[in-house]
Formats: sequence, structure tokens, C-alpha cells
Amino acid sequence: MTAVTETNSNSTISLTLGILSIVLPVIGIMLGVIGIVYARKAKRVNVNTNEGGKGLATAGIICSVTGINIQLFILLLVISNIIASSFLFS
Repeated sequence: MTAVTETNSNSTISLTLGILSIVLPVIGIMLGVIGIVYARKAKRVNVNTNEGGKGLATAGIICSVTGINIQLFILLLVISNIIASSFLFS
């Protein structure tokens, strides 16, 4: 018989925020940073306790970093388009 361990809620929150940071275009950077904070907190708690959710915390970090990179790339494209169009129409 295996013991059922509870999943750390911070792990679930970090994964949710990481996925939202990929999907939501305007506030994705902020959600990604908050997701990384929750994932690091969850990993620290998982070392001290016997709670589950280590994989969820890792996935939360991966999704958050991916979301931040995508949002920064989109922001860079928007800024470069604005600069290019200002030179084009001046």
C-alpha cells in the first residue's frame, strides 16, 4: 500500500502562472516572474517536507521562463516596428 502525499499548492500556482505567462500577451512578463517566485518557494518547501509537486514546480519554472522570453521577444518586435515605421514615415 502506498502513502498518498499532498501536492504543494505553491507548485500548482507556479505552473498555472507559467502557463498564463505564455498565453496572456500584456501581463505575461509579470505573471512569469511571480510564477518563478512561487516555484522557487515550492521547491524550498518540498525539500523540508514530504509534500509532492516537485515536478509541477519544475514545470512552472520552465513555463514561466518560456513565457517571459516569448513576451520579451514580442515586446522587442513591437518596439522595432514602431522605430522602423517612424523612420519610414518621417
